[in-house]
Amino acid sequence: MDIKNAWIKYKGNEREKVMNFAEGYKNFLSACKTERECVDRIIEEAREQGYLDLEEVIRRGASLKSGDKVYANNMGKALALFQIGKKPLEDGMRILGAHIDSPRLDLKQNPLYEEGEQALWETHYYGGVKKYQWVTLPMAVHGVVVKKDGTRIALNIGEGDEDPVVGISDLLIHLSGKQLAKKGNEVIEGEDLNVLVGSCPVSEEEDEVKEPVKARVLQILKETYEIEEEDFLSAEIEIVPAGRARDCGLDRSMIMAYGHDDRVCAYPSYQAMFQVKDPEYTSVCLLVDKEEIGSVGATGMQSRFFENMVAEVMNAAGEYSELKVRRALSRSRMLSSDVSAAFDPNYPQVMEKKNAAFLGKGVVFNKYTGSRGKSGSNDANAEYLGSLRKVMDDNQVTFQTAELGKVDQGGGGTIAYILANYNMEVIDCGVAVLNMHAPWEIASKVDIYEAYRGYQAFLRDM
Repeated sequence: MDIKNAWIKYKGNEREKVMNFAEGYKNFLSACKTERECVDRIIEEAREQGYLDLEEVIRRGASLKSGDKVYANNMGKALALFQIGKKPLEDGMRILGAHIDSPRLDLKQNPLYEEGEQALWETHYYGGVKKYQWVTLPMAVHGVVVKKDGTRIALNIGEGDEDPVVGISDLLIHLSGKQLAKKGNEVIEGEDLNVLVGSCPVSEEEDEVKEPVKARVLQILKETYEIEEEDFLSAEIEIVPAGRARDCGLDRSMIMAYGHDDRVCAYPSYQAMFQVKDPEYTSVCLLVDKEEIGSVGATGMQSRFFENMVAEVMNAAGEYSELKVRRALSRSRMLSSDVSAAFDPNYPQVMEKKNAAFLGKGVVFNKYTGSRGKSGSNDANAEYLGSLRKVMDDNQVTFQTAELGKVDQGGGGTIAYILANYNMEVIDCGVAVLNMHAPWEIASKVDIYEAYRGYQAFLRDM
């Protein structure tokens, strides 16, 4: 049961494979900080790999056959990649599923105001966060604004070297006596997460403007982006940590970045899909939105998007019937690719070490998640886990098993239980992460690479 550090098996130049894969992932993370940006980037890469838009295929009345590759785009915020296998779809699929949303701050629909000659945006935090971690950081503005005429304006401010950044202020230590006496979840209130965006008023000629600093911000938005104040009503603007993913550690063995949860699993999942050649079973990479808030909504896993796309693919392959769709889903096998909590030497008391995930010890299988007696969990079958162990060992993939903290300590959920509703075999399988849900998270490069290799083995050999 003593799992060796995965770095040990990579000798000399072999470690370059790990490092090179990490560079691609770092570039992906740095460029894709929202679910929309992820979908745009992955579609671009998929088309280069020969994937066709499923809508185009359907519109042309074309038939799908073994080896064909298609993608289905769900409102620009979720995505499914399919490569048709040799066996009928009715026999089931091999599915890698991850989510591409991450904790962040969303602008309210009416966000802009002026107070104390400063202009600020009001936010509503998204997902589970420690609110005090999100202050005094350089933040970037990502998102889209859709005008009444349908014009779509993309925003990406704060990532370029010459870009301005925004941020949230905090009390200076000299005046924070009462603040520091509060509980951790009350130190910063949700309504205090207001983003500073300006302090300069409009020119003197217009000094009679009631809110001159706010007016100046609106002037800049109008001149630079053709955005009016009322356009915020139909916008999706996210405030995220500014800056690129960086090597972490003097040995450069880790990556510190925003959005590891869960793009650290999404990236190796779709990259593994690109390596699939003539699979026996239809291979699928399913990347969804809204996991951090319960997988709800039209782009979350609880929507019928995936089920509908499976039906469309089967119809285009000449295999459709309602019964066959049900059989295809129930006979499928899936890895719910989501992160696990890495053991932190600074906080060992929350972990039970024999059942904790460690950086450097490979991809992590979580047989069950949930909390307080496995509540809300998908608990994978022993038979399924046994077959996965064989596939990983046969392909020399380093893996470990874990729980999310001590039994009464915490817990969490993923999309696994939703897919299990189809009666398919599902287990959580992902990468261990430090600082989960913080603005800057840490993951091991070798674990990311082992996930990539493990996902390939799953698609090829399960």
